[in-house]
Amino acid sequence: MSHRIFTHKSVIPTTMDRMMAFHSDKNAFSRLTPPPIFMQLHRDDRTSITAGELEFTLWFGPIPARWTAVHEPGAIETSFADRMLKGPMKYWRHEHQFREVPGGIELTDRIEYDYMPSGFWAVFGRLFFSPLPLKGLFFYRHLRTRLGTRVPATGG
Repeated sequence: MSHRIFTHKSVIPTTMDRMMAFHSDKNAFSRLTPPPIFMQLHRDDRTSITAGELEFTLWFGPIPARWTAVHEPGAIETSFADRMLKGPMKYWRHEHQFREVPGGIELTDRIEYDYMPSGFWAVFGRLFFSPLPLKGLFFYRHLRTRLGTRVPATGG
């Protein structure tokens, strides 16, 4: 089955160690959630960024969207994926890839997704997880990653 695909890339002026540490931090997901969305964590059984489950609710104003996601290895050594087990979408798999490039680390977010076929969550998914809102979401996330992985300036 073919899924919809959304990709967002940026080169972040940082090191691989800083990028991995930022994403391994238990608070990374909440830091990467843009206002006015609020993330409420219910359970975090992750043992690393590539293993374990999370249960959380994303609050879109008064609308709660509850998710259960599993973290798993990505396609390359410096990557991981979160795949929705339960939630508002028919299918959701978000892979985070980090590659060393001139100027820092290329961060690629690749999402494979499908909407629910009908009902409230079908409309909700199309409103909040179509390409335009995803562009805004990942612009914010990459900006927060840039700020959170800054290499300190050396004094001279």
